[in-house]
Amino acid sequence: MAMLRRTPFRTRLLAILSLFGLLPALAVTLVWAAAVGVSLPLFSESTPWERVAESGNQLVTALEGAQLSPAQRGALEAHRQVLQESLTQARRFRYLAGRAVPVVTLGALAWLALIAVVAWRVAGHLSRQLSRPLAELLDWTERIARNEELPPAGPLRGAPEFQLLRERMRRLATEVAEGRLRAVEGERLAAFRESAHRFAHELRNPLTPIRLAVARLQREAPPHLADVVEVLDAESQRLERMSRSFAQFGRLPEGPHSDVDVAELVRYAARATVPPDMEVEIETPDEPALVRGQHDALQRAVENLLRNAVEASPPGGKISATVQYTALDGSPGLAIAVEDRGCGIPPDRIERIWDPYVTSKAGGTGLGLAIVRQVVEAHGGRVFASSSRGQGSRVGFVLPASRAAGTSQSR
Repeated sequence: MAMLRRTPFRTRLLAILSLFGLLPALAVTLVWAAAVGVSLPLFSESTPWERVAESGNQLVTALEGAQLSPAQRGALEAHRQVLQESLTQARRFRYLAGRAVPVVTLGALAWLALIAVVAWRVAGHLSRQLSRPLAELLDWTERIARNEELPPAGPLRGAPEFQLLRERMRRLATEVAEGRLRAVEGERLAAFRESAHRFAHELRNPLTPIRLAVARLQREAPPHLADVVEVLDAESQRLERMSRSFAQFGRLPEGPHSDVDVAELVRYAARATVPPDMEVEIETPDEPALVRGQHDALQRAVENLLRNAVEASPPGGKISATVQYTALDGSPGLAIAVEDRGCGIPPDRIERIWDPYVTSKAGGTGLGLAIVRQVVEAHGGRVFASSSRGQGSRVGFVLPASRAAGTSQSR
């Protein structure tokens, strides 16, 4: 059994298919040859014919001395000739039958050899048609298990069903690779959230008495220490904002879900976030643009997008915010996008802007867009970003819509 398992699959398949074609032919040939070998001697037995001829000759000899008419004597002579010819034919048939058995056996063996060759060729073709695609697919499973790329598409081998199986395997490999990436990304973000949560907790503990002390100094410090107290106040406020950012990133959105009008949410966030000296253009649908989600978390995500655009824009610049219906994995979705006219994002950094702690701003935590991504993915959506150097960036996300689309208007 162990030796059979070590035998290559194609060899085993070739042997099995060959036996399936050869064994029935061998059995039929042997039965036929045995039947011919047994029956021919029975049909070629000449002893009864010789006895008939001998008794006939004795009768003819006995009748030759009798008084016979010319017609009777002619009939007697004809009978003797018939007996002689029948005996000759019987002896000739026995002679041929004795030599026919080896000829029939050789013919049967030649026929069996021809069947064996044909069976071998057919079995070889079938084994190649089956073993090569199966070996290829088995190699693909090993590659998928080792997280390796599948080879490029080559010449088709095997039945059309194997091509369908190859397409399904490629789709499976893509889905497995994406699942692995999502799992790794999930573990990485979980580790980031845990570290952010702990950092926010450790920062908040000493920050509370520091803020109280700064407030007391603002009331009681002499005038010549006013600049020092102002620096302490500004830096403690910066630490407080940092602590808030880490705390927000360190926990997933929680709380009851309800229908949220993201169009109204964008308009409110723009009034609360965008400075008065900066122009903002908002485009939303006529009717409420509803998504199912946690209101406060979605508001933080939109505010972070707007704040990111404000920080990327020059003083007195202009930003645009749009809410429009789109498709999300074949279902209705709502896209919220914010566009600035800043310097843009380098192509080698555009994919990393959603990662935690990635920032190009002095004093930034790199958590603004990371929080946006975390909120969006918790609501079943996805983020997107595009940028042109020197022309600005467009950053946003898509969420599942609560109902189908309407028309849009500019505001």
